Amino acid sequence: MRYIIETDKSPAVAVEDLRAAVAKHGFGVLHAYDLQQTLQSKGFPLPHACHILEVCNPEQAAKVLTEDMGMNIALPCRISVYEEDGRTKIATALPTKLLSALSAGPGLSAVAVDVETKMKAMMHDAA
Repeated sequence: MRYIIETDKSPAVAVEDLRAAVAKHGFGVLHAYDLQQTLQSKGFPLPHACHILEVCNPEQAAKVLTEDMGMNIALPCRISVYEEDGRTKIATALPTKLLSALSAGPGLSAVAVDVETKMKAMMHDAA
């Protein structure tokens, strides 16, 4: 269900490169979270970097929601960049697995495959 790749880049550089890759593939970043900073501000230090980007392609989102409005719980897609075991990782939940687990809508499969292909390409471009 998870797709994870590693990079030799720092988390900060990987996040910036991911932002560029998201735009290159026709998606946009709706929100970006620095989870380490947020938890620290709440008094809960996180020892490793963790950034979460919520990404969306409006055309694909409209297709999904037109097919099954309840799928709003799975949107937007998220890609995380984090440190683990001394390595920078870029990860996402696979749209094909996520959508098929949540809906039997017949039109969702093709959209999920397209989105997943582009998300993997974004991740590899950023790595």
